[in-house]
Amino acid sequence: MRSIWNGAISFGLVSIPIKLVNATESHAVSFRQIHTEDGGRIRYRKVCELEEREVPTAEIGKGYEDADGSIIPITDDELATLPIPTAKTIEIVAFVPADRIDPLQMGAAYYLAASGTPAAKPYTLLREALKRSKKVAIAKFALRGRERLGMLRVVDDVIAMHGLLWPDEIRAPEGVAPDTEVTVRDAELDLADALMDTLGEVDIDTLHDDYRDAVEELIAAKADGAAPAERAPAGEGGGKVIDLLAALENSVREARTARGESPEGTSRKVADVTPLARKSSRAAPKQVGGKKSTSTSASAKKKAAPAGPTGKKTTKSSATKTSTSRAKASGTKATDSKASNAKATDSKASARTSARKTSANTSAKKTATATSGAKKTAAAKKTTSGRRKASA
Repeated sequence: MRSIWNGAISFGLVSIPIKLVNATESHAVSFRQIHTEDGGRIRYRKVCELEEREVPTAEIGKGYEDADGSIIPITDDELATLPIPTAKTIEIVAFVPADRIDPLQMGAAYYLAASGTPAAKPYTLLREALKRSKKVAIAKFALRGRERLGMLRVVDDVIAMHGLLWPDEIRAPEGVAPDTEVTVRDAELDLADALMDTLGEVDIDTLHDDYRDAVEELIAAKADGAAPAERAPAGEGGGKVIDLLAALENSVREARTARGESPEGTSRKVADVTPLARKSSRAAPKQVGGKKSTSTSASAKKKAAPAGPTGKKTTKSSATKTSTSRAKASGTKATDSKASNAKATDSKASARTSARKTSANTSAKKTATATSGAKKTAAAKKTTSGRRKASA
């Protein structure tokens, strides 16, 4: 591999000559800009905007654009005179645990190769010291005209260096996190854990760029004059999840199917968690106006079945029989209650009829008595009148 930088690692008073080699390479398919009408290449030319002519590379230098738009020329000689101690040295400044480095800071990766036979011994010494301490080295170095921060660690039998961003180059994640309060239930976390266990680990070496493969197949087909193969449209992503628990359960099933496992043959963990998740989902309090509702589901109100003679819970069959017996007894009581109510109603009606008859008889007797009295009074008056006439 071709080196891109030559210098030395400064490890205290120990200097290790090294060569810097790119540890990564891009396999992305690159395209050229063309004129769509005739297929001609579109090229960029370096033109001076004052003279409106193309300028050769030998006449091109550096300049800094000020806030007002003016250009301040900076020459390579002026940059070379600046005091940069790390211009040709990777200066180790500290050793820290690897978990102290935020992955957000990590950038390009390089391999550090020992330069010449004399560098083999100090190179190996630093490598073994890093292995035994289980730490990484923080270093400063200069590359492509600027000073940079780096992290040295061991990869197999080689010292690798990752370029790091300076701490002030990391942006704070303000306004990125959800601004609404969300409560995650234990059942949902259990299903998420089950999904993670189902997906399991993966050998990174087996992963590849499917899109790049598709682009290469398209280019090869068009180069041969063949029509590009039609592909099924990709599924739409970013849909709104309506039921999170259901989505997690379906994800576990799909993951098992993809791994060649039976979707029904779930592990004990998933089998135990799923009913719990459903029960928790039904019994979970609803959010109403930002407050938890005190209503509970019917399933949460159900009590456990009574224990049988052996101390075990009754089966569904016995529970059904008990329920039927209770229903029959309830029906019988209801019938008896209706009959007694009917008898009470008849008794009240009879009493009312009897009272009416008694009242009628009493009224008739009073009327007859009054009539008899009137007749007796009239007869007495006639007798008295007759006696008065006779004596006259």
